[in-house]
Amino acid sequence: MTGTVPPKGKDVTEKFNRILYTGLVILAMYFLIFSGDVSQAMANLGIALIFDPFDQKQKFTERPIYQKAWLIIHLTLVLVLLGLTLTGY
Repeated sequence: MTGTVPPKGKDVTEKFNRILYTGLVILAMYFLIFSGDVSQAMANLGIALIFDPFDQKQKFTERPIYQKAWLIIHLTLVLVLLGLTLTGY
């Protein structure tokens, strides 16, 4: 019995991640600006970080400075919104 190798297709995960990341960031902006719901904005921004819009196969330490800065600023914004949620803003 011979093993089967899955067919090599186009890797669409990076495009999929960018679409989900962008959608969740836009949704978070909606909750923050129009609804005024800080907790929902924080949750959506936090979930957006799961869908890293950059190449996930690359280690964080090997990424360009702008990618590291983008993700660190994004995480900082999530933590600031978490602080606002916990203080009852």
